[in-house]
Amino acid sequence: MNPVRLFVALYTDAHISRNLVKELQKRQFDAISAHDVGNSDLDDADHLAYAAEQGRAVLTFNTKDFVRLFEEWWEQGRTHYGIIVSAQIPVGELLHRTLRLLNHITASEMENNIKNLGEFTEPD
Repeated sequence: MNPVRLFVALYTDAHISRNLVKELQKRQFDAISAHDVGNSDLDDADHLAYAAEQGRAVLTFNTKDFVRLFEEWWEQGRTHYGIIVSAQIPVGELLHRTLRLLNHITASEMENNIKNLGEFTEPD
């Protein structure tokens, strides 16, 4: 059983820049990348399984495949700790949106949920 967390713990797949994880860690957020744990070559299903085992939400640019995985896990009643999808955007904007998500969504709200970082743009 995973400990109760207020903030979402993140796992970024191999396509997300390691710089994002470093910036999140500087701000005291719990974030790791696939590169950091030797998972660069995993397929999408294995990334999600690894994140679920670790109690982490996955952050990915691969919306199509992870939406499909979200639906599969939902139908199978499998628990995961969230899927966060994003368009491929510059790392600065990715950081900004990720921080907004982390400061507005709790770990329990993210459990078995999917979010698009497009929801976390700064209002004009």
